[in-house]
Amino acid sequence: MARIGLISLGCPKNTVDAEEILGEVEKAGHEIETDPARAEVLIVNTCGFIRSAKEEAVDCILDAVRYKTNGACRSVIVTGCLVQRHGEQLAKELPEADAFLGLGKVHDIAETISRTLRGGRVMKIGEPCAWWMESRSRVLSTPPWTAYLRIADGCDNRCAYCVIPSIRGGFRSRPEEIVLDEARALAKVGVKELNLVAQDITRYGLDAEGELLLPRLLEKLAALEGIHWIRLLYCYPTRITDELIRAIAENEKVCRYIDVPLQHCSDRILRAMGRQGSKQAYLDLFARIRESCPEAALRTTLMVGFPGETEEEFEELMDFVERVRFDRVGVFPYSAEEGTRAALLPDKVHRSTIDRRYCRLMQRQQEISLDTNKKLVGTRIEVLIEGIKGDSLVGRSCRDAPDIDGLVYVEGASALPGEFVLAEVIEARHYDLLARCD
Repeated sequence: MARIGLISLGCPKNTVDAEEILGEVEKAGHEIETDPARAEVLIVNTCGFIRSAKEEAVDCILDAVRYKTNGACRSVIVTGCLVQRHGEQLAKELPEADAFLGLGKVHDIAETISRTLRGGRVMKIGEPCAWWMESRSRVLSTPPWTAYLRIADGCDNRCAYCVIPSIRGGFRSRPEEIVLDEARALAKVGVKELNLVAQDITRYGLDAEGELLLPRLLEKLAALEGIHWIRLLYCYPTRITDELIRAIAENEKVCRYIDVPLQHCSDRILRAMGRQGSKQAYLDLFARIRESCPEAALRTTLMVGFPGETEEEFEELMDFVERVRFDRVGVFPYSAEEGTRAALLPDKVHRSTIDRRYCRLMQRQQEISLDTNKKLVGTRIEVLIEGIKGDSLVGRSCRDAPDIDGLVYVEGASALPGEFVLAEVIEARHYDLLARCD
């Protein structure tokens, strides 16, 4: 048996992939090694969504290969989205790596480890298949009190700028009982926060049963003993129904936190992007959410510099952000990706203009975020403690997703990581809060 290290890049869905790979590694009897210098096999789980992610992945693979000279490494195995997208090209450009496994072949990881340690080279891409649909063991890489729970994979939205459908395939919901079984297993080992992930969690159930079944799933997950918070990530705006809003507003375990990637608000740009909905539909949606659940934290992601975006349309986006006043916003400069419809569009926006728009939007959102946080001063919030910094405990409120949003620094509390405390907000910062326990 060998010591196996894994480096995972990209989004939380990739994190789940990596944890399932480690589960297969552990099941095969190998030892999981966290120090890359001591690992005999290094697995690099790549992201291939945008150009910067591809560059990061290649750099990481080259770093792993260096451990063949500077460490104990005998084999480097590359997995993930970038392999699924550009596996053959990667194999030619990186002959120092020993194996390339596409998304539909990662179940062969144990066999691949054995073959490469015997000196073989492996290339398996294939079609992205639903091996993860089954109930599989996972080795959590997150803190033990929080975990991502994948309820579906793939995407049917076919946005003009996005390569996910070509990498991950069409949308496929995991069977409800499989999801519930995995949630029970996570709760049994001490997980208190479930972060539901998929390319579009609001589509859950539509492919299998012809209905949007996320509200029903939330009700069943909330009934599980040990689960304290359930967070929704990646909700498509036109599938946030009144039933789903009620489920969020009325169920105490469901975080009042709704992540709704919009990308833009201009009707013309939305059509060019292949996105559903309109600016007015989005405004109506957020009005309904705030009417039913006024304390909900709204998060979105926006794109600047999409081909043809005019200065007027960018100003329209700035005004929209000012009007909605999102609690959290992530901004992405447009990146032309090979194989997408958007890459063929004329009227490319100059990089300097994209960068300027990015900075302006981020600066404006920073001001909104500070103003939003100031309104929380004097209120009491529940905080999940995750560590210590100086004289304060550090954690997150239900308004803060792990590794994405701000932190809460808590004074005067005595708690262990993974425990919850009630604290009064005494100071607001741009993204973080300072709170104090009685």
